[in-house]
Amino acid sequence: MPQPKNIEIRKDDDGVERRIVGEVRMDPAATDGKAVLLVGTAAVFNTPTDIGGFFREQISPGAFTAAIQNDDVRALIDHNSSLILGRNRAGTLRLSEDDRGLQVEIDPPDTSYANDLLVSMKRGDITQMSFGFRALKETWDDEQDPPLRTIVKAELFDVSPVTFPAYAETQISVRAFQHAGEILKRSNTSTAAIAAKMRMKQGLLERGIR
Repeated sequence: MPQPKNIEIRKDDDGVERRIVGEVRMDPAATDGKAVLLVGTAAVFNTPTDIGGFFREQISPGAFTAAIQNDDVRALIDHNSSLILGRNRAGTLRLSEDDRGLQVEIDPPDTSYANDLLVSMKRGDITQMSFGFRALKETWDDEQDPPLRTIVKAELFDVSPVTFPAYAETQISVRAFQHAGEILKRSNTSTAAIAAKMRMKQGLLERGIR
């Protein structure tokens, strides 16, 4: 099992989490004098992802159906609310689900920071996308090692092209972190589980969480 890395435990426990699993690109059709369009996949369905070595996580198809209809979602750069690219309620951000995942279309504004982003994307410096969410309904498969968390329904806050994906934050809520810890405390049948339990305990102690 890999060592935990790039994990931030949110002490306010508002439940907001961020994942970097998607991709973003410029629509080739927009290079012929047409308005620039950014397209991408912010979240991929049914693809278990390691979360810092503590647990694995996947997103169920349909997890964002209600969010697309009801939530006020922004497109940002690096999750920075000062660098807005679009908003679904303004029609400058369009969200949809297909068999693969959460699909995104963004009409970026004619601003200096948006134009800087486009230059970086043309160069291939920025290719990945992250999303901010809160799990409203989830299940845990405690029999797997490490345990598997499935996000069944999520509230969606933003989708963001990210500049530094190798070092960008993967944020998990205290509730999810502690749930995985409880599973590992009950598991003593594998070396991997014991090692993960030790890392979990140390991670909690370092962050002042008992």
